[in-house]
Amino acid sequence: MTNQIIAQEQRVGDNKLIIKGQLIDTHTRCSHYHTELDIIALKFKCCRDSIYYPCFQCHEELAGHKIEKLPVESEIKAIVCGKCWYEMTAKEYMESQLQCPSCHGHFNPKCSLHYNLYFEM
Repeated sequence: MTNQIIAQEQRVGDNKLIIKGQLIDTHTRCSHYHTELDIIALKFKCCRDSIYYPCFQCHEELAGHKIEKLPVESEIKAIVCGKCWYEMTAKEYMESQLQCPSCHGHFNPKCSLHYNLYFEM
């Protein structure tokens, strides 16, 4: 897989969602995180409802403002699977056993090391 950036914005999920970042493919992988398992993007409290970022670094580079984290108990759909575009809450994602509840695509277990960067715990 190449780390070449192909876009900084993509419309996905029947054009309902926007993925912003240093995107290297059409499955939410970015120049910062791009293993086979890096197939999620996250929504931040500070951004419009339909906008997701693959990682905190993409947000820092492109959003133009500081990250505001969503509470982990929020009912807002804050994670999207980059394989099938299924949206889930932070809690649903954390309880997913590292796979999408819809398509069963596998998620990166190391993402749990960054929960504090994305969610109010």
